[in-house]
Amino acid sequence: MTGYTMLRNGGVGNGGQPWMLRWSSRIRLTWLSFTLFIILVFFPLIAHYYLTTIDDADDAGKRIFGPRTGNELCEVKHVQDLCRIRESVSEELLQLEAKRQELNSEIAKLNLKIEACKKSIENAKQDLLQLKNVISQTEHSYKELMAQNQPKLSLPIRLLPDKDDVTFPLPKSSRNCRLHNCFDYSRCPLTSGFPVYVYNSDDYPFGSSLDPLIKQAFEATVRTNVYVTENANIACVYIILVGEMQEPVMPKPTELEQQLHSLPYWRTDGHNHLIINLSRKSETQNFIYNISTGRAMIAQSTFYEVQYRPGFDIVVSPLVHAMSEPNFLEIPPQVPVKRKYLFSFQGEKIESLRSSLQEVRSFEEEIEGNAPADYDDRIITTLKAVQDSKLDFVLVEFTCKNQPKASLPTEWALCGERDDRLELLKLSTFALIITPGDTRLVISAGCAMRLFEALEVGAIPVVLGEQVQLPYNDVIRWNEAALIIPKPRITEVHFLLRSISDNDLLAMRRQGRFLWETYFSTSDNVFSTVLAIIRTRIQIPAAPIREETAVEIPHRSGKAAGTDPNMADNGDLDLGPVETEPPYASPKYLRNFTLTAMDVYRNWNTAPGPFHLFPYTPFDPVLPSEAKFLGSGTGFRPIGGGAGGSGKEFQAALGGNVPREQFTVVMLTYEREEVLMNSLERLNGLPYLNKVVVVWNSPKLPSEDLLWPDIGVPIMVVRTEKNSLNNRFLPWDEIETEAILSIDDDAHLRHDEIMFGFRVWREARDRIVGFPGRYHAWDIPHQSWLYNSNYSCELSMVLTGAAFFHKYYAYLYSYVMPQAIRDMVDEYINCEDIAMNFLVSHLTRKPPIKVTSRWTFRCPGCPQALSHDDSHFHERHKCINFFVKVYGYMPLLYTQFRVDSVLFKTRLPHDKTKCFKFI
Repeated sequence: MTGYTMLRNGGVGNGGQPWMLRWSSRIRLTWLSFTLFIILVFFPLIAHYYLTTIDDADDAGKRIFGPRTGNELCEVKHVQDLCRIRESVSEELLQLEAKRQELNSEIAKLNLKIEACKKSIENAKQDLLQLKNVISQTEHSYKELMAQNQPKLSLPIRLLPDKDDVTFPLPKSSRNCRLHNCFDYSRCPLTSGFPVYVYNSDDYPFGSSLDPLIKQAFEATVRTNVYVTENANIACVYIILVGEMQEPVMPKPTELEQQLHSLPYWRTDGHNHLIINLSRKSETQNFIYNISTGRAMIAQSTFYEVQYRPGFDIVVSPLVHAMSEPNFLEIPPQVPVKRKYLFSFQGEKIESLRSSLQEVRSFEEEIEGNAPADYDDRIITTLKAVQDSKLDFVLVEFTCKNQPKASLPTEWALCGERDDRLELLKLSTFALIITPGDTRLVISAGCAMRLFEALEVGAIPVVLGEQVQLPYNDVIRWNEAALIIPKPRITEVHFLLRSISDNDLLAMRRQGRFLWETYFSTSDNVFSTVLAIIRTRIQIPAAPIREETAVEIPHRSGKAAGTDPNMADNGDLDLGPVETEPPYASPKYLRNFTLTAMDVYRNWNTAPGPFHLFPYTPFDPVLPSEAKFLGSGTGFRPIGGGAGGSGKEFQAALGGNVPREQFTVVMLTYEREEVLMNSLERLNGLPYLNKVVVVWNSPKLPSEDLLWPDIGVPIMVVRTEKNSLNNRFLPWDEIETEAILSIDDDAHLRHDEIMFGFRVWREARDRIVGFPGRYHAWDIPHQSWLYNSNYSCELSMVLTGAAFFHKYYAYLYSYVMPQAIRDMVDEYINCEDIAMNFLVSHLTRKPPIKVTSRWTFRCPGCPQALSHDDSHFHERHKCINFFVKVYGYMPLLYTQFRVDSVLFKTRLPHDKTKCFKFI
């Protein structure tokens, strides 16, 4: 209000005057009006004049602002460019709009699909949940059905020694003893493991009368046997050694009987006891005949008919090599088949049958009817006639040049010393064994000794007398190794022996060699065989054979394994799935308890065919070392066939009756870390690979800073006790598959080659399947065998530096094959692959299988191996000839068969694919 009043009064704040304000306002308005007039009047005139001046120029092309048509305007160059740009932009805008609309429609469709997929996922989750419920219900129902249908079994009641088995049924006579009425099965449950308690003979008076060599050999065998236990309270069988006794200090029968009955676990009748009377000499007497043994089993080499209880007592072989191993170099070869003499016999009969019947009056009480006829005179006459005919070289002598060995009545006594008899048998194709004239003597130590010596040197036994009970006759098929002929057929013996073919002769000689090596040759074999017979009779499975414990060397892994294009690049070839799940082991071989009954008829001579040449076969549950394979697999199973399909299906599916199976790589190495790492990296991505076992053969451990590759499967580095090529074939417990791929650390194989070899091995699981082939040849000038590595269409060996074989052969190589062969391998640091080929060919009588046309597998640029040494081939020549001496013949077989793939890499239409796999 104050300011407003001052203005109205003509004043201004701060002393300003009113007239100045009014004058300033008038001046501004006048100036603005004048400026607007000038702009509105003169500017258009000036612009008109300027435009008129330009249009009057002489150059018509430069006229810009003159009056022109629309077409003339577009003819200007830069205007034309602008027009084109405008048109292009318009077209692009139209296209973008169309695309936008199209994308919007596609987005709408995809949204619909997403919604449909969400609904499908929800439905699938519900279906999966329902399936899980169904599976759970089915499993529950299955368990209920199994529980209802499977009987509940309990272990048999163990009878401890301090309990009297009063209710045990008594037979009418101890001579009527059989397992069902004289053996206490309750002490031997199926799951007991067959524990055996062995009395210490030195604790009893008769122990001082035992032959020192027999006792020492028996004690050494007992210490290493897997069944012997020191706990008598859990024992199934009790064993006491009573012979062979020395004549001057032999106790009286009554004294020995009292000492046996006083054994702490005899329990009145001696059931579950085994009395062993081993004989080292042919003149061993049957002093147990006049002793009451109750229900105890007897194992000895001499039995009378009234004394022997079939299926209960055991006829054992004589223990000739008590404390020594047989010398294979002294054993003659099995070839040539025919020797100098067709047959031979040396012996002298001390006492006739008639005088025997008159003097041994205690036997007459046991005989019903007349005494049997004595054919010995007819035998002597016939054999002398054959010798005089000179149709064949034969040697028969019925009178000893020196004093004959002591013998039982009516028995043919041995002549000369053992070495002299063996030299004659080495020259004989057949060895005659005439049984005692007294048929009540079913087996004698003299006959058993003749049988032992004949088998030892390869003379085929011809036993005259069908009543004889040969050693272990209830479980060994003697007709495969010997001829058992009734004495009345003595006139036909010569014709029969001449009619046998060479192949049959060789087969019988080879079987006899096997029987001698397995059941006769050493004290360990004899004792193990006796236990195996009892264990098989009472149907208890054998103990598992031991596996080699793998001592792992700690190592660092994590290095990403690269991919070698030469190894793993197979194009579109599908070799099979790379295992992403945990390694799949082969099913464990657990012998079913219910199958042991049928094994009695096939276990000792094994199944028909050539597998009986070694004691351990996949079909043989009774092993002389009393061990059973509890390793991987069920033995050799024929694998083949499958669902067929196209070529691609053939490659991707493993096929066969076992659709899921893996193999283990065993790689031997010695201080070649770089080569080893490269080889391991090449295994990256290999299908069906279970694990890799690296056998570190050097005493020097790997470098601590060495980084091992990660190939997707476990790598087990195993430390060995010594540097030996035999370590390649040890049955390591870490090997959980039946198939083993033995491969050198410098082997260079492609993945498709390895997979093809694995598939071929599955079709022939009992053979070596590999890549480089070799063969043996006979050197005529030097009369010896040679090893040959030249390229040839024929082969007899496959190098195990790159080969598949069954783990079963690892047990045989390490525990069964003669130690002399492994010693030879260690001596030369060579020939382990030859030894394995000898072993498999000896067992199967089949050659190995070579796959693909590859002849070598060494990697280029790798350090030189032992095989490049000049002495390498000379050593292999020696190995072959030594192995032939050990086996007694050449087991290697030639073959021209090679397996190559037809469809493994071939692409054929689905409707054209055939079932052929190999040619």
